[in-house]
Amino acid sequence: MVSPSLPTAEPASRFDWPLAYEAEHVLRRLIEGFLQRNGFARRLGERMRDETGTDFYEWVDHLVVAPEDAEELRAAGLVEADVPAPAGTIVLHHPAAMMPRALVRGGEASGRAGSPGRAASGGASIAAGSGDPALHSPSVLAIRPERLADFLSRQDVEARIEGDVGARLRRAVIARENGTQLEAVERLGYRGFVVDAPRPEMAGAVARARELFRARRRNFADDEEGVRHAFAILDHALALVPRDAACELFFAEERAFWEFRNRAARVQKRRQDALGLGWGNHDHHTFRCSRRFFAEAVQFFARLGLEKRERFYAGDEAGWGAQVMEAPAVGIVVFADVDLQPGEVDIDFAAHRLPELKELRTVGLWCALHGDSLLQAGMHHLEARFDFARLRDQLAQEGVTTMKPFSDFEFLKQAFTEGERWRVRPERIAVLGERGLITPAQAEAFRRDGAIGSHLENLQRRGGFKGFNQKAVSAIIAATDPRCQPEQTA
Repeated sequence: MVSPSLPTAEPASRFDWPLAYEAEHVLRRLIEGFLQRNGFARRLGERMRDETGTDFYEWVDHLVVAPEDAEELRAAGLVEADVPAPAGTIVLHHPAAMMPRALVRGGEASGRAGSPGRAASGGASIAAGSGDPALHSPSVLAIRPERLADFLSRQDVEARIEGDVGARLRRAVIARENGTQLEAVERLGYRGFVVDAPRPEMAGAVARARELFRARRRNFADDEEGVRHAFAILDHALALVPRDAACELFFAEERAFWEFRNRAARVQKRRQDALGLGWGNHDHHTFRCSRRFFAEAVQFFARLGLEKRERFYAGDEAGWGAQVMEAPAVGIVVFADVDLQPGEVDIDFAAHRLPELKELRTVGLWCALHGDSLLQAGMHHLEARFDFARLRDQLAQEGVTTMKPFSDFEFLKQAFTEGERWRVRPERIAVLGERGLITPAQAEAFRRDGAIGSHLENLQRRGGFKGFNQKAVSAIIAATDPRCQPEQTA
């Protein structure tokens, strides 16, 4: 199953992610200028904050800026991106940080009312004095909900969607005010800015690929068969749609499967769906893998276009590691966890099947109780970007409690919601007991109380920081060990 041509792990030094505070400051100032001039966007941002615990900034896909603002962004570290764009348009992005992209169009003014192609819909222009963020307000700002039709429905706006069903990019103009234009875009594994007509059969192919992933069977008498089935489904989907589109569709269905099994996820998804946003603010998807199928899981993700990023090893005592992977064209990041033993971090531990160990560490026990994330269990958690403190307080009002933060820095805050407890199949408990991998007392606790299965993770990033806090991740991995969970009380 494992291909000998898997990509090798990159040196850790390549992933020493910077803190791009200067670039974020410029972008936030430009976005604030836009919000001052576009009342619809401003009110939407307030609702995002108050009703979903999210930051408007995290939903921004791109903004169209004036040449003078582009120079300031270049000075802050943004460079030209090689992606499809309309003639005369330059796309700027930060190559090592997570933040919106900026478009510069030939002869683009700085968002003044009456500029070509930006008709105002009423309201007086704001007089921009020195220091006013509106002085260089972007002319166009686009947000990215998960599904465009859902967003238009929840916002109750009449807007024509440009791009047929199945197009890799679709967009709609939401509100024109004071020489500014708020847009919403939907992407299907595409980083460009050109709305092309899809091939005639594309809409049906997308629907079929989505259906294949959603209906994928996960339970088999032999997990080897389950893995082969997953690859067969992937092959079928890749024959229908481009790889990056398949990547987008696969992870959307994995989020749906996880959400079905996690109350905190359903509560927050309902809140975001009320505004038509979906999970467009996803940060990364965490899959727990047995040593038996870890290499196959990495290969599966690689076939979807994910590339290896940094590796983690928490130390001999913690006994786990992880391979981070990213699909740059899609914006999908995976954190793949696995039990590791000393010395294995010095090799590309994702390139070959790892031998079984005599004991199970945290990740291995979770997989033994619930199944691999690629198979029966689904994801351990989804991490999405929020206003950290605000989301914690809002979820508490919904009866969802949050664990102690395991990262609490200016640039990175992280905390799990209390874990969703899943029933454990008796045959799994019996096998673990027979192999001496759990004690009789642990077996009885798992039969009686089940075991923690999944979480929602509340994350806040600043400075466009793309990385993870290895020490803190080690602590939360230990805290989620099924053997350490408190007993349920009646």
